[in-house]
Amino acid sequence: MNIQGFTTPHSIEMYRMTVIRTAIKIYLGTGMKVNRMYTPGNMVRQVTQKTGKTYKRGKVGMTEAFNDLEQWIFDNKTLGNEIPL
Repeated sequence: MNIQGFTTPHSIEMYRMTVIRTAIKIYLGTGMKVNRMYTPGNMVRQVTQKTGKTYKRGKVGMTEAFNDLEQWIFDNKTLGNEIPL
């Protein structure tokens, strides 16, 4: 059995942003927060840290943040891929 861990800063950050992306997707689809810390404002602030872009409040801004985060993940998913498959 081969267990792969998140051992590099890049892989940890990619995992963290993937979790934020999923939490935003759930919030946009259902209005439900994944946990207490994942408020809409906190989630958008995390995206702002990665993209450097500010977003409007509400679902319009959150949708824009979601789209930008998906693009950021796509652009960075192959960088630092140190773990051979």
